[in-house]
Amino acid sequence: MLRSSFRQICRQRLYSTISSSDIQALNKWISHPREIILQDTFSFERLSDLYITLPTRDGTHQPFQPPREACPLGYGHHLAFFHHRTPESELREDGTDADFSPPEPFSRRMWAGGKITWDPENPLITGRKTTAAWNIGTVEKKGFDDPKKTPMVFVNQRIDIAMEGDVRPSVSEERTHVYIANRAYTKNLVREVEVPAKSDFSFTYKPSLATLFRFSALTFNAHSIHLDLEFSQKKEGYPERLVHGPLTALMLLETAIIRNPGLQLKSYEYRAQNPVYVNRNSTLHGEWKDNTSIKLWCVDDEGVVGMTGMIQLL
Repeated sequence: MLRSSFRQICRQRLYSTISSSDIQALNKWISHPREIILQDTFSFERLSDLYITLPTRDGTHQPFQPPREACPLGYGHHLAFFHHRTPESELREDGTDADFSPPEPFSRRMWAGGKITWDPENPLITGRKTTAAWNIGTVEKKGFDDPKKTPMVFVNQRIDIAMEGDVRPSVSEERTHVYIANRAYTKNLVREVEVPAKSDFSFTYKPSLATLFRFSALTFNAHSIHLDLEFSQKKEGYPERLVHGPLTALMLLETAIIRNPGLQLKSYEYRAQNPVYVNRNSTLHGEWKDNTSIKLWCVDDEGVVGMTGMIQLL
Protein backbone atom coordinates (compact mmCIF):
# COMPACT_ATOMS: atom_id res chain seq x y z
CA MET A 1 0.00 0.00 0.00
CA LEU A 2 2.78 2.43 0.87
CA ARG A 3 4.46 1.82 -2.46
CA SER A 4 1.39 2.74 -4.50
CA SER A 5 0.87 5.92 -2.47
CA PHE A 6 4.31 7.29 -3.14
CA ARG A 7 4.28 6.39 -6.80
CA GLN A 8 1.20 8.56 -7.18
CA ILE A 9 2.52 11.60 -5.31
CA CYS A 10 5.97 11.56 -6.90
CA ARG A 11 6.48 11.97 -10.61
CA GLN A 12 10.16 11.89 -11.42
CA ARG A 13 12.55 12.72 -14.24
CA LEU A 14 16.10 11.54 -13.63
CA TYR A 15 18.76 13.86 -14.95
CA SER A 16 20.74 10.66 -15.57
CA THR A 17 19.83 7.01 -15.14
CA ILE A 18 20.76 4.99 -12.10
CA SER A 19 24.17 3.52 -12.92
CA SER A 20 25.20 -0.10 -12.51
CA SER A 21 27.72 0.97 -9.85
CA ASP A 22 24.88 2.67 -7.93
CA ILE A 23 22.89 -0.57 -7.99
CA GLN A 24 25.92 -2.62 -6.96
CA ALA A 25 26.53 -0.34 -4.00
CA LEU A 26 22.86 -0.56 -3.05
CA ASN A 27 22.84 -4.37 -3.27
CA LYS A 28 25.98 -4.55 -1.13
CA TRP A 29 24.36 -2.30 1.48
CA ILE A 30 21.21 -4.48 1.50
CA SER A 31 23.30 -7.63 2.01
CA HIS A 32 24.99 -6.21 5.10
CA PRO A 33 22.20 -5.19 7.49
CA ARG A 34 23.18 -3.50 10.72
CA GLU A 35 21.78 -3.17 14.21
CA ILE A 36 22.09 -0.25 16.60
CA ILE A 37 21.44 -0.35 20.33
CA LEU A 38 20.38 2.97 21.88
CA GLN A 39 19.73 3.71 25.52
CA ASP A 40 17.64 6.48 27.01
CA THR A 41 15.64 7.43 30.10
CA PHE A 42 12.06 8.66 29.99
CA SER A 43 12.98 11.66 32.10
CA PHE A 44 10.54 14.15 33.57
CA GLU A 45 12.42 16.99 31.86
CA ARG A 46 12.28 15.56 28.32
CA LEU A 47 8.66 14.52 28.71
CA SER A 48 7.83 18.04 29.93
CA ASP A 49 9.46 19.40 26.76
CA LEU A 50 7.30 17.06 24.69
CA TYR A 51 4.13 18.05 26.55
CA ILE A 52 4.73 21.77 26.02
CA THR A 53 5.34 21.08 22.31
CA LEU A 54 2.17 19.11 21.65
CA PRO A 55 -0.90 21.36 21.13
CA THR A 56 -3.01 18.70 22.84
CA ARG A 57 -1.02 19.04 26.10
CA ASP A 58 0.52 22.52 26.16
CA GLY A 59 -2.28 24.11 28.18
CA THR A 60 -3.96 25.94 25.29
CA HIS A 61 -7.03 23.70 24.98
CA GLN A 62 -7.14 22.27 28.49
CA PRO A 63 -5.26 22.91 31.75
CA PHE A 64 -1.62 21.86 31.57
CA GLN A 65 -0.83 18.68 33.46
CA PRO A 66 2.85 17.81 33.80
CA PRO A 67 4.06 14.24 33.31
CA ARG A 68 4.14 12.03 36.37
CA GLU A 69 7.01 9.85 37.50
CA ALA A 70 6.61 6.07 37.76
CA CYS A 71 3.48 6.05 35.56
CA PRO A 72 2.93 4.33 32.19
CA LEU A 73 4.42 6.34 29.34
CA GLY A 74 1.85 7.98 27.07
CA TYR A 75 1.04 6.19 23.83
CA GLY A 76 3.55 7.15 21.17
CA HIS A 77 5.62 9.35 23.48
CA HIS A 78 8.68 7.16 22.97
CA LEU A 79 9.00 8.89 19.57
CA ALA A 80 10.74 11.78 21.34
CA PHE A 81 13.48 9.46 22.60
CA PHE A 82 16.26 7.22 21.24
CA HIS A 83 17.59 9.63 18.64
CA HIS A 84 20.76 8.82 16.75
CA ARG A 85 23.71 10.85 18.07
CA THR A 86 25.48 11.44 14.77
CA PRO A 87 28.25 14.05 14.52
CA GLU A 88 27.33 16.94 12.24
CA SER A 89 30.29 16.12 10.00
CA GLU A 90 28.69 12.73 9.25
CA LEU A 91 25.21 14.03 8.43
CA ARG A 92 24.12 14.05 4.81
CA GLU A 93 23.76 17.28 2.89
CA ASP A 94 20.07 17.53 3.81
CA GLY A 95 20.78 17.13 7.52
CA THR A 96 19.67 13.49 7.83
CA ASP A 97 21.80 10.76 9.39
CA ALA A 98 22.85 7.78 7.31
CA ASP A 99 22.70 5.03 9.93
CA PHE A 100 19.88 3.17 8.19
CA SER A 101 19.91 5.01 4.87
CA PRO A 102 20.92 3.41 1.56
CA PRO A 103 24.06 4.72 -0.13
CA GLU A 104 24.18 7.63 -2.54
CA PRO A 105 22.45 8.62 -4.71
CA PHE A 106 19.40 7.29 -2.78
CA SER A 107 19.41 9.94 -0.09
CA ARG A 108 16.16 11.89 -0.51
CA ARG A 109 14.04 10.59 2.35
CA MET A 110 10.31 10.57 3.05
CA TRP A 111 8.57 9.05 6.07
CA ALA A 112 6.08 6.63 4.53
CA GLY A 113 4.35 5.10 7.54
CA GLY A 114 4.65 2.63 10.36
CA LYS A 115 3.08 0.49 13.04
CA ILE A 116 3.39 0.53 16.84
CA THR A 117 2.41 -2.41 19.04
CA TRP A 118 2.19 -2.20 22.85
CA ASP A 119 2.46 -4.95 25.47
CA PRO A 120 -0.40 -4.15 27.87
CA GLU A 121 1.06 -6.33 30.61
CA ASN A 122 4.47 -4.66 30.53
CA PRO A 123 4.10 -0.93 29.75
CA LEU A 124 6.99 1.50 29.52
CA ILE A 125 7.32 3.49 32.76
CA THR A 126 8.35 7.14 33.05
CA GLY A 127 11.65 7.66 34.80
CA ARG A 128 12.97 4.21 33.86
CA LYS A 129 16.07 3.48 31.82
CA THR A 130 15.30 1.72 28.55
CA THR A 131 17.03 0.13 25.59
CA ALA A 132 15.95 0.29 21.95
CA ALA A 133 17.28 -2.29 19.51
CA TRP A 134 17.14 -0.96 15.94
CA ASN A 135 17.54 -3.13 12.87
CA ILE A 136 16.47 -3.25 9.23
CA GLY A 137 13.64 -5.67 8.61
CA THR A 138 13.31 -5.60 4.82
CA VAL A 139 14.50 -3.46 1.93
CA GLU A 140 12.50 -3.32 -1.30
CA LYS A 141 13.55 -1.87 -4.64
CA LYS A 142 10.73 -0.64 -6.85
CA GLY A 143 10.68 0.97 -10.28
CA PHE A 144 14.27 0.13 -11.23
CA ASP A 145 13.41 -1.86 -14.35
CA ASP A 146 10.91 0.54 -15.89
CA PRO A 147 12.14 3.96 -17.15
CA LYS A 148 8.60 5.31 -16.80
CA LYS A 149 8.56 4.62 -13.06
CA THR A 150 10.33 6.23 -10.16
CA PRO A 151 13.20 4.17 -8.74
CA MET A 152 12.47 3.91 -5.02
CA VAL A 153 14.06 2.12 -2.10
CA PHE A 154 11.72 1.22 0.78
CA VAL A 155 13.59 0.65 4.03
CA ASN A 156 11.58 -1.01 6.79
CA GLN A 157 13.10 -0.57 10.24
CA ARG A 158 12.14 -2.52 13.34
CA ILE A 159 12.61 -1.12 16.83
CA ASP A 160 12.12 -3.14 20.00
CA ILE A 161 12.03 -1.11 23.21
CA ALA A 162 12.55 -2.81 26.58
CA MET A 163 13.04 -1.43 30.05
CA GLU A 164 16.31 -2.03 31.84
CA GLY A 165 16.45 -5.61 33.08
CA ASP A 166 13.63 -6.83 30.81
CA VAL A 167 14.08 -9.24 27.93
CA ARG A 168 10.58 -8.83 26.50
CA PRO A 169 9.99 -5.53 24.67
CA SER A 170 7.25 -3.26 25.97
CA VAL A 171 6.87 -1.58 22.58
CA SER A 172 7.64 -2.89 19.11
CA GLU A 173 7.65 -0.46 16.23
CA GLU A 174 7.99 -0.66 12.47
CA ARG A 175 8.98 2.41 10.44
CA THR A 176 9.08 2.68 6.67
CA HIS A 177 11.14 5.32 4.90
CA VAL A 178 11.24 5.68 1.13
CA TYR A 179 14.36 6.98 -0.62
CA ILE A 180 14.78 8.36 -4.12
CA ALA A 181 17.86 9.55 -5.98
CA ASN A 182 19.16 12.97 -4.98
CA ARG A 183 19.75 13.93 -8.59
CA ALA A 184 16.08 13.59 -9.44
CA TYR A 185 13.53 16.29 -10.08
CA THR A 186 10.16 15.56 -8.53
CA LYS A 187 6.77 17.08 -9.08
CA ASN A 188 4.47 16.47 -6.16
CA LEU A 189 0.90 15.62 -7.04
CA VAL A 190 -2.02 15.54 -4.64
CA ARG A 191 -3.21 12.00 -4.09
CA GLU A 192 -6.95 11.61 -3.68
CA VAL A 193 -7.78 9.63 -0.54
CA GLU A 194 -11.24 8.46 0.42
CA VAL A 195 -12.13 9.17 4.05
CA PRO A 196 -15.46 9.18 5.93
CA ALA A 197 -17.71 12.18 5.35
CA LYS A 198 -18.19 12.67 9.10
CA SER A 199 -16.12 11.93 12.18
CA ASP A 200 -16.99 11.05 15.76
CA PHE A 201 -14.36 13.39 17.19
CA SER A 202 -11.78 15.88 15.92
CA PHE A 203 -9.07 18.35 16.89
CA THR A 204 -7.71 21.27 14.87
CA TYR A 205 -4.30 22.91 15.22
CA LYS A 206 -1.87 24.85 13.06
CA PRO A 207 1.68 23.45 13.04
CA SER A 208 3.86 26.57 13.06
CA LEU A 209 7.57 26.93 12.40
CA ALA A 210 8.06 27.03 16.19
CA THR A 211 6.24 23.70 16.46
CA LEU A 212 8.51 22.17 13.83
CA PHE A 213 11.62 23.63 15.44
CA ARG A 214 10.73 22.28 18.86
CA PHE A 215 9.86 18.83 17.55
CA SER A 216 13.08 18.76 15.52
CA ALA A 217 15.01 19.63 18.69
CA LEU A 218 13.22 16.96 20.71
CA THR A 219 13.97 14.26 18.16
CA PHE A 220 17.45 15.58 17.24
CA ASN A 221 16.24 15.82 13.64
CA ALA A 222 18.21 18.21 11.44
CA HIS A 223 16.40 17.36 8.19
CA SER A 224 16.34 20.66 6.26
CA ILE A 225 12.92 19.90 4.76
CA HIS A 226 11.35 20.84 8.11
CA LEU A 227 13.19 24.12 8.71
CA ASP A 228 14.71 25.54 5.52
CA LEU A 229 12.23 27.10 3.09
CA GLU A 230 14.73 27.53 0.26
CA PHE A 231 15.84 23.92 0.57
CA SER A 232 12.24 22.65 0.55
CA GLN A 233 11.36 24.66 -2.54
CA LYS A 234 14.52 24.47 -4.65
CA LYS A 235 15.94 21.09 -3.64
CA GLU A 236 12.79 19.08 -2.95
CA GLY A 237 10.18 20.86 -5.06
CA TYR A 238 7.67 21.50 -2.27
CA PRO A 239 5.86 24.84 -1.80
CA GLU A 240 6.65 24.97 1.93
CA ARG A 241 8.40 23.22 4.78
CA LEU A 242 6.97 19.84 5.72
CA VAL A 243 5.57 18.77 9.07
CA HIS A 244 7.38 15.73 10.46
CA GLY A 245 5.67 12.44 9.70
CA PRO A 246 6.04 11.20 13.30
CA LEU A 247 4.58 14.48 14.62
CA THR A 248 1.42 14.04 12.54
CA ALA A 249 1.25 10.36 13.53
CA LEU A 250 1.58 11.31 17.19
CA MET A 251 -1.01 14.08 16.93
CA LEU A 252 -3.51 11.61 15.49
CA LEU A 253 -2.87 9.35 18.49
CA GLU A 254 -3.14 12.29 20.88
CA THR A 255 -6.49 13.30 19.40
CA ALA A 256 -7.92 9.83 19.99
CA ILE A 257 -6.62 9.79 23.56
CA ILE A 258 -7.83 13.25 24.65
CA ARG A 259 -11.24 12.79 23.03
CA ASN A 260 -11.69 9.29 24.44
CA PRO A 261 -10.07 9.12 27.89
CA GLY A 262 -9.21 5.68 29.17
CA LEU A 263 -8.51 3.99 25.83
CA GLN A 264 -6.36 0.86 26.06
CA LEU A 265 -4.42 0.46 22.83
CA LYS A 266 -3.10 -2.74 21.32
CA SER A 267 -1.65 -1.37 18.06
CA TYR A 268 -1.60 1.67 15.81
CA GLU A 269 -0.83 1.61 12.10
CA TYR A 270 -0.49 4.78 10.04
CA ARG A 271 0.28 5.75 6.49
CA ALA A 272 1.46 9.01 4.94
CA GLN A 273 -0.79 10.02 2.05
CA ASN A 274 0.24 13.59 1.10
CA PRO A 275 2.70 16.14 2.48
CA VAL A 276 1.52 18.15 5.49
CA TYR A 277 2.75 21.74 5.37
CA VAL A 278 3.71 24.25 8.03
CA ASN A 279 1.32 27.14 8.86
CA ARG A 280 -1.74 25.35 7.47
CA ASN A 281 -4.58 24.22 9.71
CA SER A 282 -4.61 20.49 10.22
CA THR A 283 -7.83 18.89 11.43
CA LEU A 284 -7.39 15.44 12.94
CA HIS A 285 -10.43 13.19 12.78
CA GLY A 286 -11.47 9.89 14.30
CA GLU A 287 -14.31 7.49 13.56
CA TRP A 288 -15.24 4.46 15.60
CA LYS A 289 -15.43 1.49 13.24
CA ASP A 290 -16.55 -0.89 15.96
CA ASN A 291 -15.89 -1.45 19.67
CA THR A 292 -12.23 -2.32 19.10
CA SER A 293 -11.04 -0.16 16.19
CA ILE A 294 -10.84 3.55 15.37
CA LYS A 295 -10.05 5.03 11.97
CA LEU A 296 -7.98 8.25 12.01
CA TRP A 297 -7.13 10.83 9.38
CA CYS A 298 -5.95 14.43 9.08
CA VAL A 299 -7.10 17.01 6.53
CA ASP A 300 -5.85 20.54 5.77
CA ASP A 301 -7.93 23.61 4.89
CA GLU A 302 -7.92 22.60 1.22
CA GLY A 303 -9.32 19.15 1.97
CA VAL A 304 -6.05 17.32 1.30
CA VAL A 305 -5.64 14.17 3.39
CA GLY A 306 -2.15 14.11 4.84
CA MET A 307 -2.18 10.87 6.82
CA THR A 308 -4.51 8.02 7.71
CA GLY A 309 -4.32 5.53 10.54
CA MET A 310 -6.07 2.74 12.40
CA ILE A 311 -6.06 2.02 16.13
CA GLN A 312 -6.78 -1.46 17.44
CA LEU A 313 -7.96 -1.63 21.06
CA LEU A 314 -7.63 -4.38 23.62
